[in-house]
Amino acid sequence: MSCGPTTDPELAEALAASVRPSDPELRQPFELAEPEELTSPLVFSSPHSGDVYPARFLESSRLDVVSLRRSEDAHVHALFGQATAVGAPLLRAHFPRAYLDLNREPYELDQKMFESALPDFANTRSLRVAAGLGTIPKVVADAREIYSARLQVEDALHRIDSLYKPYHLVLRRLMERARRRFGVAVLVDCHSMPSNVAKETATSTRGEKRRADFVIGDRFGASCSADIVDAIESRLRQWGYHVQRNRPYAGGFITEHYGKPGSGWHAVQIEIARNLYMDESNLQKNDDFELIAGRLGELTRLLAQIVGPREQRAAAE
Repeated sequence: MSCGPTTDPELAEALAASVRPSDPELRQPFELAEPEELTSPLVFSSPHSGDVYPARFLESSRLDVVSLRRSEDAHVHALFGQATAVGAPLLRAHFPRAYLDLNREPYELDQKMFESALPDFANTRSLRVAAGLGTIPKVVADAREIYSARLQVEDALHRIDSLYKPYHLVLRRLMERARRRFGVAVLVDCHSMPSNVAKETATSTRGEKRRADFVIGDRFGASCSADIVDAIESRLRQWGYHVQRNRPYAGGFITEHYGKPGSGWHAVQIEIARNLYMDESNLQKNDDFELIAGRLGELTRLLAQIVGPREQRAAAE
């Protein structure tokens, strides 16, 4: 992944603040790939593709690393690696979703997971917490509990302060920069979904149930311009994929929080069925990985034209 220089002083300051010299395993908790020249209001984020599992986390888990990785959006940042080629940044986490979930409110926490009382400001009653999928997840994707013992509240707050908040600070700075420079900012939130979840979520024209290859989430039209979402769906369908909108994934905290079309901030979530590009049993790329990455690169170029300067939009029409 090629990285250009970061010239925005506020962004550079936010990146510098994210370094954790005391934790060698997560000294760089996330990575920002910048284009050589910023020419697009697109911002790409891959919050769940991190694969650096801290040793202390593994020691505290009742699960092996293979089981923990079932919650990981493996390789998604690589699928969208052509973002910088169209003049857009790509932000990706290095730490895994099972350790800290960036697509939640900052303090969606389950009191049952901790030895002592959580702060009053923690949201302990959300549906995501009830499902075991809070900011500090209780379970992995197959509903198996992660931890062998209760956690210290201080550890959870430290993860949020040192990982969650810096990532979102950088993401917010990227959106502010795009809005300031181009008059609009468009966040593409990049995810993958297990094929057994994608199963039977799309209906064919003949009324039969079909597996969804892609799910596009725009919070039921609230987080992104319909023109952008329609263009994504249309191009994916042209390639023969079965596409579903908002079901079963309408977008999480990131799409909801950063999608404010009235303020010039748009956010759309793209979920890719994992069996399209990898072997889900061992998380290795399959023979179609390059095909999917190439098509997502083409989709990225299309989006850059749609949301770019007037002459680019005219070329796309």
